[in-house]
Amino acid sequence: MAEAGSEAARVVGERIRKLRNDYGISQMELGDLAGMHFTNIGKIERGDVSPGLATLVRISAALGADPGDLVRGITLDQLPGKARRITVADLLEAREREARS
Repeated sequence: MAEAGSEAARVVGERIRKLRNDYGISQMELGDLAGMHFTNIGKIERGDVSPGLATLVRISAALGADPGDLVRGITLDQLPGKARRITVADLLEAREREARS
């Protein structure tokens, strides 16, 4: 998952907060449902902490949501640091060009 404080972490946190608020439950209630301390829910919702896969799945399950919906549409530009811009399609195309040479 994205580093804490990244745009990706902020987006995921906002999505979790929105779902929680849509259900009208508190961070403490979500924490209880997800098996984690409510202060961690707050940190995640603010984007201060980026949830790992297990945490993301636990929160999603507690909210009755698909974990994929929480990360859908997040791009490399929203992650911290430099990310490689080469895709597997680019790699295969380069291999094919090389094989034809």
